[in-house]
This record gives sequence, structure tokens and C-alpha cells, in this order.
Amino acid sequence: MKRILIVTDAWHPQVNGVVRTMQSVIDRLKARGLEIRTITPDMFLTVPLPVYPEVQLSLFGARKIRQIFDAFEPDAVHISTEGPLGWAARNLCVKRGLSFTTSYHTKFPEYVSAMLRVPTSWGYRVIRRFHAPSSAVMVATKTLENELVGHGFENVVSWTRGVDTDLFTPKRPPALELAKPVSVYVGRVSVEKNIEAFLHLDMPGTKLVVGGGPQLDQLKQKYPDVVFTGPKFGEDLAAHYTSGDIFVFPSLTDTFGLVMLEAMASGLPVAAFPVTGPLDVLEGTDGAFMDEDLSKAVDKALRATSKKARKHAEKFSWEACTDQFLANLVHAR
Repeated sequence: MKRILIVTDAWHPQVNGVVRTMQSVIDRLKARGLEIRTITPDMFLTVPLPVYPEVQLSLFGARKIRQIFDAFEPDAVHISTEGPLGWAARNLCVKRGLSFTTSYHTKFPEYVSAMLRVPTSWGYRVIRRFHAPSSAVMVATKTLENELVGHGFENVVSWTRGVDTDLFTPKRPPALELAKPVSVYVGRVSVEKNIEAFLHLDMPGTKLVVGGGPQLDQLKQKYPDVVFTGPKFGEDLAAHYTSGDIFVFPSLTDTFGLVMLEAMASGLPVAAFPVTGPLDVLEGTDGAFMDEDLSKAVDKALRATSKKARKHAEKFSWEACTDQFLANLVHAR
């Protein structure tokens, strides 16, 4: 297959693991000589998602999506997200009898439950319907694969993630000089990330939070001793990782947690809960620690070495991620 069409509701200027993953894979697919066409929110009239205004919902996309399908005539179609563009592309493929693949990046049922206080079963019913016609539902970890099968999903396959070990490296000079030890969190500042499980810990040194989101202003006021930087990108982001001594990942709902690999590539041992994502990403390393009591995992991480963290991150590559993505694709016709 030479022409691959990728549909995603998560795209620049959003800053998250979905965007970084898709951009990294697309760059490598193009480098291999494949023709890639993307359908992204910037091509449509959009409105901000009420809960997360930085996330744009695309409107009235069905006609333009049909035109792109007709003009591009893709050999393979991958639908990355379950948003308006994803649903429109999915429905078109079903109507035309085209095979396609999907990916499951985000635990939307848990996110919706946390925000709206509704049963997660409602969300899984909708998401399961979205993915049901997919020839392969790509997921990042074996633990998540087992979870989705338990929720009635079919055709679930593995699709690992990678990390740029040249960008994220312990050799990079730090962006900030803070009172040590410095415990870092990088990611969205929002309720589903469970950040307060980290912020309320009684810890020595400085807590550093890198990222933006709907909870940023609220948490700044509530935790005045914490250093909040807002979102950072590229080499600046990499330098904020090396401003820290350990990385704390308090999320209970992430499906992978790419930031953990970026932190470990930067030489930061990781502390996390033993849940989906960390259970797979951190398996088999002495450079990361998981505990139901996050403070215990933090204590262990503070005693770990930078070299062990870095060594674990070096096992993950974007080339392997791209190989797996290509192997999972199916011919559209």
C-alpha cells in the first residue's frame, strides 16, 4: 500500500500524547516514501469543547471528507480518534464497504465518568459501537488490550510507542534551577490526570508542573509553593525534564503515558500507580517504581539512578512503532 489516509480529531496546536504519536509516525511514514493524507480539525469549521476549550470539535465535515476520500483513493484508512471527524470517516467507510483500522488512545468512558459523574458503562457502549466495524483496534499495551476485550471489544491488536532519545537526554542543560530534589509532572493540567494525588504529597524540595489545561489557574491558587510553567515544546520541554530529579505520574486513566518514557530518556526515575499504562511501560526496570501509595513510589524513585531510567527508555523506538502501525493496516478495498 502506498497511499494512507489518517483521520484524527487530535491535532496541532493540541499538546498531548496522541498528537505526538501520530506526528512522529506520519513523519517516518513519509520518510519511507509513502503518500500520507491527513484529515484534521484545522480543515473545518470548529467550536471549542466546553470542558476543554483548547480541543476543537469539527462541524459539518461529512461532505469534505467524502471529497477527500474520492480524490485521494486511499489504499488504507486509519481513524485515530472517536471525535466528530472520526465518526464521519467511520460512517463513510461503513456505508461504502471500505475496510479501516482504528486506535484507542484515551479512556473516554473513565474521563466522562470523572467529569459528569455518569456510569462508565454508558461510555463503553458508545465507544464499542464506534470501533465495532474496525478491522483492527490498535492499543498501546497488553494490559489495555485485555481490558478492552473484557469490555466486549474485538480485533484488538498491539501498537507500541516510541521516544526520541536524541531530543530527550540527560545531557541537556536544565531550563530551571530549583531547590532540590525536584519532582516533575508533565502533561495536561486537568481533573482526569489526578494531579492532586501528586501535589498534596508531603515531599522535600520542589514540585514542578509543566503543561496547560482547565485546572491550571485553580491549582496555581491552591498550591502556591508549586512551580507551574504552562506548556512547553521541543528542546524547551526537554530542558524542563532535566530540571528535575524524578518524574511523578499520578494518572489512573492514561492508556500509555508517553511522558514517562520522555522523562526516563531524560534520566528521571519515575513514580506511578500500578495501573494500565505504567504496568506495561515500566515493566522490568529498576529506574521506575509503582505503588498504591504514591509517596512510597516517590521515596524509591528518589533513591534510583539516572542511568537505569535512561537504559529503559532506550528500548523504545519510533521506528519499531511505525513498523507495527504499518503491519496492522488493512487494504481499504
